[in-house]
Amino acid sequence: MKVLVTGSNGQVGTCLVKQLSEIANVSFWAVDRTELDITDEKAVKNSVKRYSPDVIINAAAYTAVDKAEAEVKLSYLVNREGARYLAEAANDIGATILHISTDYVFAGDKDGMYDENDSVRPQGVYGQSKLEGEVEVAKACPRHIILRTAWVFSEYGNNFVKTMLRLADNRDSLGIVADQFGGPTYAGDIAKALIYIANKSVNRGSVSYGIYHFSGLPHVSWYEFAKAVFDKAKEQCLLRKEIIVSPINTEDYPTLAKRPANSTLDTKKINSQFGIQPSNWLFALNNLSEYK
Repeated sequence: MKVLVTGSNGQVGTCLVKQLSEIANVSFWAVDRTELDITDEKAVKNSVKRYSPDVIINAAAYTAVDKAEAEVKLSYLVNREGARYLAEAANDIGATILHISTDYVFAGDKDGMYDENDSVRPQGVYGQSKLEGEVEVAKACPRHIILRTAWVFSEYGNNFVKTMLRLADNRDSLGIVADQFGGPTYAGDIAKALIYIANKSVNRGSVSYGIYHFSGLPHVSWYEFAKAVFDKAKEQCLLRKEIIVSPINTEDYPTLAKRPANSTLDTKKINSQFGIQPSNWLFALNNLSEYK
């Protein structure tokens, strides 16, 4: 199996590179923005044609949720046009594209978990650009898997867990939003799921293409997530001092872009089709020294 990975320096991209390098009979080409700008249509088409992968995994995205409100053009260039160019290139050579999307395609006001058939209604530029990217990918390449996920964290890049550990070194107390709920998702588990699906897709008849949700359980608030991080850090003797964590409301922590109050994703479909279990995010916090 030949795999092209975009966004190789991101959280999921880094995990993909690490895991793919450990698999026999798999060759891959992992690129970051400097090696392949996915917003350059000609470069994308030429590179994909030259490498001729069986599967493209698009882990590249514009993910700065607040900055997207000002950098609208760039958000759409990466999240919509870039995704479309990759999907078109995949279709040209008969490849499959696996594309990562987000909980931000939903309004976040549903009572209960979001499944793949729920109505989408993004509340900001980031969510809208990702939604339009989904639409373009689906139109351009029938052999597509769109994987929506949420609250991604890992040892790499910038994320909530690393921020909490950094703040714990400098603060005695923190106020964390307690009225937004979701499923923290370890990037290594996303990579594992994508590689499993990629392998299945090489055997054309065994994959039901379309949209899937993949995230972690149990569902928690950001406040509960932070508490779990600090509890695990304490168990691992990584906290230099006790830190007081207090619950606050969304309105107490204003941001440029509106966050979904409910980011809980129903993962029954991916379990039914592929046997993939939700991300075990609590287990992923057992090696917090690597997040420092």
